[in-house]
Amino acid sequence: MKKLVVLDFGGQYAHLIATRIRHMGVYSEIHFPSSDPSAVADLGGVIFSGGPSSVYDADRPEFNPKWLEVAAPILGLCYGHHTINQELGGHVQRGEVHEFGPADLEHDGTSPLFVGIASPTRVWMSHGDEVDRLPDGFRVSGTTTNCRHAAVENVEAKRFGLQFHPEVVHSVDGEKMLANFLDFCGFARDWNMGDYAETLMEKVRAQAAGQKVFLLVSGGVDSTVAFELLNKALGPDRVLGLHIDNGLMRQSESAGVMEFMHAQGFDNLRINDASELFLSRLEGVWEPEKKRKIIGDTFLDVQAEETARLGLNPSEWLLAQGTIYPDTIESGGTAHAATIKTHHNRVPAILALIEAGRILEPLAELYKDEVRALGEKLGIPRDLVWRHPFPGPGLGVRLLCQTAPFPRVAEADLVAAQAVARQHSYAVSALPVRSVGVQGDGRTYAQPAVLQGPGDWKSLEETATALTNRVRAFNRVVWQLGGGLEFTPHDAWTSRSRLELLRTLDDAVTQWLRDHGHYQTIWQMPVVLLPVHCGGKEVVVLRPVISREAMTASFWQAPMAQLPSLTQKLLSLGAGAVFWDITHKPPGTIEWE
Repeated sequence: MKKLVVLDFGGQYAHLIATRIRHMGVYSEIHFPSSDPSAVADLGGVIFSGGPSSVYDADRPEFNPKWLEVAAPILGLCYGHHTINQELGGHVQRGEVHEFGPADLEHDGTSPLFVGIASPTRVWMSHGDEVDRLPDGFRVSGTTTNCRHAAVENVEAKRFGLQFHPEVVHSVDGEKMLANFLDFCGFARDWNMGDYAETLMEKVRAQAAGQKVFLLVSGGVDSTVAFELLNKALGPDRVLGLHIDNGLMRQSESAGVMEFMHAQGFDNLRINDASELFLSRLEGVWEPEKKRKIIGDTFLDVQAEETARLGLNPSEWLLAQGTIYPDTIESGGTAHAATIKTHHNRVPAILALIEAGRILEPLAELYKDEVRALGEKLGIPRDLVWRHPFPGPGLGVRLLCQTAPFPRVAEADLVAAQAVARQHSYAVSALPVRSVGVQGDGRTYAQPAVLQGPGDWKSLEETATALTNRVRAFNRVVWQLGGGLEFTPHDAWTSRSRLELLRTLDDAVTQWLRDHGHYQTIWQMPVVLLPVHCGGKEVVVLRPVISREAMTASFWQAPMAQLPSLTQKLLSLGAGAVFWDITHKPPGTIEWE
């Protein structure tokens, strides 16, 4: 059987490419770019992934040029596109305009990759470099407003390059482009996933042979599916679940989780209220990465304490987690990948246990959409499978903290931002706080821009995209729905009073979504409390997104007529101002921390 190889240059989407290809009926494997292609049998095609490096960097990923000598067709994406061009005699340079998010690709319809695809077509960009000279024999097959070499090819040599990411769902015809490439390679589409649930259960039985499994159950989609899978694979007598109330849960969340789990027959689940411990360890901590690591380490400490209290022999028990693939890749968990944010299930203590073979992660190769499909196959009720994701660190990463000196955008950057905003009739300022972003497959930690002006989604999207593409000081843009206009930073930490305010606001937003029939329309709607005062009250950001696997996302454009009532409700509950996050991913991550 022919196979497709994905060369992983450390891109956020390398594993996603392989998954997309398998879903199309072609077997795929991931290899390092330094590997030897002669070791791969039945090679039918190759895709070079994106990555956070630049091809002209001294510390770029090691690449074996023999990959460009194979007879099979090759498709390069983003960094992979740069690699093909640079290695074959073209040239890559730092782009004058960086592109993050949507762009419209114009093509002439003659490329094998664009068969059956209209022009223009919406594609998803995430790059700072650009190809400025093509190798001999290559031609341009597609352009965007800011990228004249968005698609290039040498059909005779069977070499193709795309600056954008067709593997993400926000590239409207991306799946068709990948399918066209598979057709060009001559793949028969004769591979299928089979009974994937049974395959996973067999893997669980093999890894847990002779041992029992202890699983931390948050009650979210991933941990619930993992818990059900483990129970079915090993039997409830070999599985013990622990739900830890870390004090960072949503309103009545822990009680609701336990009630639901017991109603579903999960009688092997315990609860531990460790809120005092978590909050005491987070006192005075403001750095996002440090907060995440403290939360992850404390989960392990509570688990160890519970294990000892129950008299369980650690040598007889494996620790299981509901880790999914985006947790791994965003934590820098593959070769050459940049750390965007360290997930609580990827702190150093967990990595040490993984190295020692003491961690079981049955969902680690899956994306959220695949986890949901698996959950339905296992018989978990649809209402739970399709509930909005909730991060393991809970409200701890939605309650932003900071201390002086506070961030301040350079005057030149603010002037540049004002010039962009004025073109669309908006006023712009900078929020004195930082948030995490992902741009060009690398982590950013920068200030958000605030837009004030007309409520027109098309204009807001265009302005936000232009700001993050052209003004490097900003990695995120919010639009003000209501409240005061003076924003003052202040020292703020994780405290019960701030958490209670955030819980109240979060609950009101969830209720608004349900009342208006929007809950199933969107992927999720994080509510973020900022350490910024407006009229003596802290401001809140609403981050509604549409996604499928969390690797990319677009902000949700809610019915404008329904927003005033939500805004007034949040202001009446104690918010000093209300913002709507209008940033796609990239350049903004879904969570702010």
